[in-house]
Parts: sequence; structure tokens; C-alpha cells
Amino acid sequence: MPTARPSVPTPNTEPLRADSARVRARMLRAARERVAAGDLDLPMNAVAKAAGVGVGTVYRHFPTRQALLEALAGEGFALLVEEAERAAVEPDVAAGLARLIRSGLDQQRNDPALAATLASADTVCVETRELGRALSDAVDRLLERARAAGAIRPEITADDVRALFCGLQQAVRIGGGTDLYVDILLRGLRTGDPPGDRITARGES
Repeated sequence: MPTARPSVPTPNTEPLRADSARVRARMLRAARERVAAGDLDLPMNAVAKAAGVGVGTVYRHFPTRQALLEALAGEGFALLVEEAERAAVEPDVAAGLARLIRSGLDQQRNDPALAATLASADTVCVETRELGRALSDAVDRLLERARAAGAIRPEITADDVRALFCGLQQAVRIGGGTDLYVDILLRGLRTGDPPGDRITARGES
């Protein structure tokens, strides 16, 4: 019988006192600087030292490295959800899908914490899970319209797009061919529609 995984506490979502909010902001700033420098390991001792607090303070706000990473990604994740909501109601569904993919790719390139959170199989924060559900719901609505319009293959799901999206970010990071890779992804998603109706990398039809 498999051993049950211990539950991971999530950060306190109660409003913070002003002093606690300032301390939290310093810790996030220190962590963000490490991520920007290419360190996604986020050692808690190093974050605490850079923020000028004890390591216990870091753990009180962020019980795990994953919780800290998700806190860093929260703002970018919310912006991505907003972009997906706009794409879901875009009159030109092909353009909406193309713009969402490009926007999301740009956000991941500029925000390594967001890229790592989107690629993670296990999230620990309630807020992150709620954002993930909201993103999936918006993408599901967008894909439903795209399937009805014959703009994508009927078997494509939100999970497929998420996986391809994360893979595309990695491909662009290594190869740098943003337009080429976005175009390849969009061509792979669509059905055998006439050239005049195809989705392009710039979201034109």
C-alpha cells in the first residue's frame, strides 16, 4: 500500500499587518533577484540573508520553496488568466488563440518563476490552484469555439495546450526562434483548413 504523502501547509491568506507586509515584500524582492540571476533553487537561507531576516521568518511566510516560487509567479499568473479570458471572447477566435500563445510565451520568457510554476505538476498554494482552474476554464472555452470554427483539431484539450505551451517556452529559450516555433505550434494545432483561414504566428487570418 503506497505511503500517503504528507500535506504541505499553504501560506496564511489572512491580511498581513503593515510590518509583516513589508517583511514579506523584502523576501519576495530578494527571491525575485535570485530568480532573475538564474537561480530557481531559491535556497531559503540565501533568501533570508538577502532580505535581512531569519530563515524561520521566511518559512513562516513560505513553508516550502515551491510556495515561495508560486508567490513570485502569482502576479504574472493572474495576468495570463486575464489574457486567456480576453482570448475566450475574442470575435476572431483564431487571432485570440494566436495572441494568447504569443502573450503567454512572452510572459514566461520574462518571468522564470511563472514558467516554472506552469510546468510544475504539483502546486501547493490555494491561490495557484484557483488561478490554474481559471486558466483551464478560459482555455477550454476558447478551444470549444476554435473547434466549432474548424480552427483547431477536435481532439486538442486545454491540457494539451498547456503541455505544448511549456515545451514551446523551452524550445524558444534554447533556440531563440520565437516566430518560427509559434508558427509551427499553431500549424500543428489547426485542422487542414484552407490557407486563407489559417492561424499565423501573429494571430492574423
